[in-house]
Amino acid sequence: MTAELPRPLHAPRASTAGGPGLFVTFEGGDGAGKTTQASLLERWLTEKGRATVRTREPGGTEVGVRIRDIVLHHRGHIAARAEALLYAADRAHHIETVVQPAIARGDVVIQDRYLDSSVAYQGAGRVLDADDVRALSLWATDGLLPDLTVLLDLDPDAARRRLDADDKPFDRLEAEKSDFHARVRAGFLALADREPERFLVLDATEAPDVLAARVRDAVEQRLA
Repeated sequence: MTAELPRPLHAPRASTAGGPGLFVTFEGGDGAGKTTQASLLERWLTEKGRATVRTREPGGTEVGVRIRDIVLHHRGHIAARAEALLYAADRAHHIETVVQPAIARGDVVIQDRYLDSSVAYQGAGRVLDADDVRALSLWATDGLLPDLTVLLDLDPDAARRRLDADDKPFDRLEAEKSDFHARVRAGFLALADREPERFLVLDATEAPDVLAARVRDAVEQRLA
């Protein structure tokens, strides 16, 4: 008899179920502008007097920094399932030690990447079972989902041109071929179609201030 992969013990839940704060994540391919939009949102919330925590995955903790170095800069091969497990390990520690305490305090957590990146990159990109990858992260985080996920959608060719313009060495994932990044983009869009109430999908070619205004509107609605 073949054993089935166990599913999460806890149903997915929005962060407000665990405290008075708000959990906002930014997703999208490399070069889509996530860091810029996260920074603009942080500035706006700070000016409004809201306490914020700005963080990222992988690498939002001391442990995470070490995992980030492995998954993004290791020069040798990493098996796809091992890669997924490393991201999940980073996520489990990060959520328990950084994100959940901030939510409990009433802070707004602004995070660059979360479990949707694993589903898109390791699920679609590495051609693993997307539901299995998602289940792994839900187990690692006790079912925590963001209150809002902003997906900055950008054609992979346009993203590559932006990365080339930065004149920085590519990490392991940025260096993947165009078909990998096409699968990742499709994976993100499929996730947004699956959970439209959580996702705000934006055209990343629009001007940064236009995108920032739409993000602010969505956050303001949830804070209200």
